[in-house]
Amino acid sequence: MSETRWLTEDELTAWVRFTAVLELLPAALDTQLNADAGLTHFEYFCLAMLSEAPDRVLRTSALAARTNATLPRLSRVVTQLERRGLASRAPCPEDGRATNVSLTDAGWDTMVRAAPGHVDAVRRLVLDALEPDQVRQLSDISAALLSRLDPDGRMLVTSPPAPTGSS
Repeated sequence: MSETRWLTEDELTAWVRFTAVLELLPAALDTQLNADAGLTHFEYFCLAMLSEAPDRVLRTSALAARTNATLPRLSRVVTQLERRGLASRAPCPEDGRATNVSLTDAGWDTMVRAAPGHVDAVRRLVLDALEPDQVRQLSDISAALLSRLDPDGRMLVTSPPAPTGSS
């Protein structure tokens, strides 16, 4: 049995601050989105990924990868979105074993209403607190952590995004 490598004072400070962000940020995003659009952050994220997909349709497995979700969690959330008329499910025409999730017109309208407030919250709570170099560092740090948390690259976010042509 190896000896425990206890955290240094600097490591402990970084860890405690990071865990505070992990606890506080999701609640802050949920609060804003719930007030503006009656959505949780994860529901919004699902709708956002559908809104960016060709024809606003994704296979369930692709939506799970894009939202970093397990299939059971995604299924529960898509069921809630269906009940509210924001998304719908149908068999995949190319593969009868798969299911497609589609963004409905009401889901699109909800995204259009919710996106400005959400982007403002992301800027206010995270990005505007950082210098441009720190934003790049945050991305690099997140990628390093994801290499440990998702070593197989199952979650789409583990791979760097393709350039969009805008800065």
